[in-house]
Amino acid sequence: MKKTLFAVLLAATGMLGAERFDHIVRNDFFAGFAGDSAALARAMKTAEDHLKQNPKHPEALVWHGSGLFFQSGQAFRAGDMAKGQELWSRGMAEMDEGIAIAPDSIATRAPRGGLMISVSRAVPEGMRAELLKRGLADYVRIFEMQKDTLAQLPTHPKGELLLGLADLHDRSGNKEQSLEFVRRVAAEMPATAYGKRAQQWLDTGALPAEQRSCIGCHTAGAK
Repeated sequence: MKKTLFAVLLAATGMLGAERFDHIVRNDFFAGFAGDSAALARAMKTAEDHLKQNPKHPEALVWHGSGLFFQSGQAFRAGDMAKGQELWSRGMAEMDEGIAIAPDSIATRAPRGGLMISVSRAVPEGMRAELLKRGLADYVRIFEMQKDTLAQLPTHPKGELLLGLADLHDRSGNKEQSLEFVRRVAAEMPATAYGKRAQQWLDTGALPAEQRSCIGCHTAGAK
């Protein structure tokens, strides 16, 4: 789960531009999500320092909220249901607030959307719908903001976005919308790892969850 969370968030933040808040914190957050508690503590403090200066800093809210969300999973696994629920609620509230402040920013949408993709695969079914709803809203908004320039996007961000939308629609019950994105990836990116996986999805009618994202600059075969 830790490696999957790291990979999906890295893939999601690959959709962003060159200058952004996540450059300050993401390495420590990713290391923290991979099990480095000291790195996570540094990342959380950095976000908290930004929030002390500006309590409405949208990116800091989203990233700090993602850290709380991760800590909620640790609490749940340790058997502390009350603490886990409190951290879950706080983390979700912070991420939602960051999105509400900057709803048209990829810098807020991509980290939350990537987190929702990953965590929604690991939680009990009864907790899944609210995560899929948020993740789908984030990826749909990113798509709307980038749809006129998708042809100019590098393979990695384009593939992660389109295949991510296919996955989110599929798991949200929107099967035809999911297939529209799968067909698009297969048609527009046939020689890439994304296109090959999309074609496998079309040929077999399914694609394992672990093959629906996290392809690219941190894994082999995205060219």
